[in-house]
Amino acid sequence: MTQFIATLLADPKSANLERVTVESLRDAWAGGEARWLNPGVAAEFALAEVPSNRWEVWEGLQGLGVDLVVQGAEGRKKKMLLADMDSTMIQQECIDELADVAGVGAQVAGITARAMNGELDFEGALTERLGLLKGLSAEVIRQVIEERLSFMPGGHDLLRTMKANGAYCALVSGGFTAFTGYVAETLGFDEHRANILMIEEGKLTGVPSRPILGREAKVQAFLEISEMLKIEHSEVMAVGDGANDLGMLKLAGAGVALHAKPSVAAQCDIRINHGDLSALLYIQGYSVEDFA
Repeated sequence: MTQFIATLLADPKSANLERVTVESLRDAWAGGEARWLNPGVAAEFALAEVPSNRWEVWEGLQGLGVDLVVQGAEGRKKKMLLADMDSTMIQQECIDELADVAGVGAQVAGITARAMNGELDFEGALTERLGLLKGLSAEVIRQVIEERLSFMPGGHDLLRTMKANGAYCALVSGGFTAFTGYVAETLGFDEHRANILMIEEGKLTGVPSRPILGREAKVQAFLEISEMLKIEHSEVMAVGDGANDLGMLKLAGAGVALHAKPSVAAQCDIRINHGDLSALLYIQGYSVEDFA
C-alpha cells in the first residue's frame, strides 16, 4: 500500500546521485521499485510508512550532497506556486546589491543576514537598510537588474512546467516591485507583490512605503490567492529561504525551504540544500521528460 514517497535529489550540475545510494536506502526501508526521474539527479520510491530514522538518514545523505524528501503520495502535483524572490528565484538579495553600489554594502548585508535568520524584526530591518540608501540615484535600479541579477537554476523549468500543467504562479517578496516586475515577467509569473521603492526627483527617499510587506503579507497573499482560485491549502507549493517566509511555508501543502538559513530549514519538512529549483518538480513526481 503506497502512502508515502521518498525522493532523493542531487545538484543537477554535479549529477552525483548514485544508483547504489538509492537502492540501498530503498532496501533498508523496504520501499517499492525505484523510479528514476532524471539519471544522476533524482529518483523516488514508494513507502508504506514514514521511517522512524528519516532525519538521521537525511543528515547522513547531506554529507554525500544528496537531499531526501519524504511526503504523502496523494496530491503531490500542486495547483499553485507561491515563491519568494531574493535568494530563491534569483541568486541575490536586491537591497544588498543596491547597497553595494551605494558603498554601504557590508553594513546592509549584515542587517539582511540577521533579518533573514529571524534575529531582527523584518520591518525594522527594512527601514534601517533603506535609510542607508537615501539619496541614491534611481538609475541604480536598472544597473542592478542589468549587471548583477542572475536567476536561480531550474526556475524557468519550474515555471514553464507548472504553468503548462495548469498551476497559478505568484511571486511574493519583502523586496521591491522595481525588481519583482522584471523577475515575474522574465520567468512568467501570473502576478507579483512586493514593497514600492519610494523615489523623489530621481533619487531614493530612504523611507519605506506603508504598509510594509513582510511575513504577514506573504500569508495574506497565500490566503487571498488560494481563495480566489478556490483551492485547498494542501494544493499549494510555497518556496522560500528566510524567516519571513515561514508563515506561508507552514500553511502550504508543500513548504520548501530552498538553500535556507538553518534556523528556517529546521522548521520545514522539505529542505532542498543541494538541488536547484527543478527539485520542486521532481518532488511533485515530474520526470525530466515531463519538463515543458
